[in-house]
Amino acid sequence: MPSNETFTQLKQQQGWQDRRRLLLLGVLLLIIFVISLSAGDVWILPQHWMDDSSRLFVWQLRLPRAAAVMAVGASLAIAGAVMQSLFENPLAEPGLLGVANGAGVALVLTVFLGQGMVPVWLISLSAVAGALFITLLLLFFSRRRRLTNSRLLLVGVALGIVCSAVMTWAVYFSSSLDLRQLMYWMMGGFSGVDWRQKWLMLSLLPIAIWLCFQGRALNLMALGEEQARQLGLSVHLWRNILVVAVGWLVGVSVAIAGVIGFVGLVIPHILRLNGLTDQRRLLLGCALAGAAILLLADVLARIMLSSAELPIGVVTATLGAPVFIWLLTRLKSVR
Repeated sequence: MPSNETFTQLKQQQGWQDRRRLLLLGVLLLIIFVISLSAGDVWILPQHWMDDSSRLFVWQLRLPRAAAVMAVGASLAIAGAVMQSLFENPLAEPGLLGVANGAGVALVLTVFLGQGMVPVWLISLSAVAGALFITLLLLFFSRRRRLTNSRLLLVGVALGIVCSAVMTWAVYFSSSLDLRQLMYWMMGGFSGVDWRQKWLMLSLLPIAIWLCFQGRALNLMALGEEQARQLGLSVHLWRNILVVAVGWLVGVSVAIAGVIGFVGLVIPHILRLNGLTDQRRLLLGCALAGAAILLLADVLARIMLSSAELPIGVVTATLGAPVFIWLLTRLKSVR
């Protein structure tokens, strides 16, 4: 009995600490959101947001961009956490395993073959289809071919390289200005986002919110396939559902902002290192932290150069690559 009481107390204490961490992440996101609406060539402080001269900048230009950044950041971080459980690989993430590049190559080929006549909704669906295809291919290699974590990682990197090569060839042989501009956008960026993309942003929310409540299933899957089945989880069904959900999040994110790497890799590990290990709270933490970090990267991309805007993919790669190298040297499970 004393041991049971001690376990209950430790569990309650852990729950309280997790809620405090989530609250801090929420406050951090709010602060960065205010900075994002204020930052730009002309800084507009909150007390001036309702001025006639400021409304256009704040509510029609900066607000939709901030909303898109938060939606994409949260989606990529959640997708990364889910993929790490799904593939049982601590280095799994949409950009590293080629899923984001798969969405990108499908999008570029749709524009290339459509010669500018393809509707926006079909371009977005092609990005989702590309992400789903690469995810299913990786899952096939992981489950049927019984690849080790390191080999699966190399397969994902190779698929990403192939997709990047296909995108480069498509742009090289294209005379379309739209496709050449699209290639720059594929480096990752939100410069063209406005309220016209609101349906894409809104399409991310139901899946992201739903995944945040699937922590119990992911906790069971993290125990291993046999243990999850013994505890009553239909592993095959859940795996297929999660693949579709991840493919949707990554595909729509690429359709909005292009390929943005390292968010899905770095955020879940940072949170785990800081004590958020339960998937029931980790996924919500990933949503808050992913939105906050990508929003901060977007602010930096806008203000670092006075004459131009950096692609946000460059900023996230610069910040994320050192962390990725550190993870490779520290994670013992990757051999």
